[in-house]
Amino acid sequence: MRLSQSGIGTMRINNLDKMYPAQDILLQSGQLVQYGTGIYAYGNIPLLLKRKIEQVIQEVLNKYGCIEVCLPTLQPDTIWKNSGRWDKYVEDGTMLTVESDKGNFCLAPTAEEAIVEFVKEKLKSYKHLPATLYQIGEKYRNEIRTRGYLLRGKSFTMMDAYSFNTDEKDLERSYDNVRNAYMEIFDILGLEVIPVVADNGAMGGKKSEEFMVISPIGEDTILYDEETGIGLNTEILEREDYKEYLEKEYGISDISKLQERRTIELGHIFQLGTRYSQIMNTTYINKEGKEMPYYMGCYGIGVSRMVATIYEQSILKDKQNNVTGIVLPKNIAPYKLQIIPKVENEEKLQEAINLYNTLMKKGINVILDDRQNVTMGAKIKDCKVLGTPYMVVLGDKVETGKLEFENVITCEKQIIEIDEIIEKIM
Repeated sequence: MRLSQSGIGTMRINNLDKMYPAQDILLQSGQLVQYGTGIYAYGNIPLLLKRKIEQVIQEVLNKYGCIEVCLPTLQPDTIWKNSGRWDKYVEDGTMLTVESDKGNFCLAPTAEEAIVEFVKEKLKSYKHLPATLYQIGEKYRNEIRTRGYLLRGKSFTMMDAYSFNTDEKDLERSYDNVRNAYMEIFDILGLEVIPVVADNGAMGGKKSEEFMVISPIGEDTILYDEETGIGLNTEILEREDYKEYLEKEYGISDISKLQERRTIELGHIFQLGTRYSQIMNTTYINKEGKEMPYYMGCYGIGVSRMVATIYEQSILKDKQNNVTGIVLPKNIAPYKLQIIPKVENEEKLQEAINLYNTLMKKGINVILDDRQNVTMGAKIKDCKVLGTPYMVVLGDKVETGKLEFENVITCEKQIIEIDEIIEKIM
């Protein structure tokens, strides 16, 4: 990407949000644009990071045998009335609805109803099961209290998956399969998640787990034992039968050693059982030729929430603990390198353009800061706002054919040959 074509000018970052400094940097630098409370547009770099996350999710879920589909986000009220959830969601204000002369519709907050409608004529026999279908797309919820920019908005990107099974044991196998996929996804993305016991709440069903990242900016509280890895959402303790529930479903009998931690929820998985298939009268034919309700599982990952979490975990600070910028992890950064030439020096600018073209042709995404009337100091500072892990400077102090290479995290600088650059950044 050429910065001269990006619409990004010199970035001045002031009075950062102390709780969410990285996302405030995105807003102040124009990389996020707020259209209203909880509604954001993505600039190029956070958009590409989101797509990288989506790519990792797709590749891992596909490897674990899940199948990608695409369901409509605009849905008729009929399927929601079929499940009995329309009136409740409208009443509590969760759902954004549209009335028209063609009928009533909603912007989907979730997709249990839509997926049941999708499979009911496809997965008609036990021979078609088990099957796990997933999608990645926008969801909409009329959040009364939006929070943390992308962490909790009215519009957000989500991966939601649904398994269809013949019985409870079959459901447990699909649930464990997706659970293992989740752990691999979060590991690839460098997110240290803790699977914790959770309450199914309004989703219903037998069992669920949340995938939490310990963070001071989280809005959830868990109880966690670092030695055993046992964790649970404190909401569980609101159940009258929590002791029996923990013992029966998770084998947890003693929570006395668990300590409170603030966390961000990045994923949630549920064993729904037959709740939705029975309510919506959707069945398959078993081996004996009888109609039976599906056993269903439901699985979600907050994609935009992961974007926010990765950014907040990637802030740079100076020796006085002041936030100075962002450096995204090398393995998922949309651009690994930022090229900063002295544009007034035609020879250096041409060297930079040649390097940029060479790397782009090799499939290595880099940024060329070819903006006019911006000082070298401002360009170097801006690199740390855009989150690029490495930068190279082509200025008057470095002889032709060489450049100054810097690791933005460590601030380590080297004078290297231009031909060495690929080895350094890959």
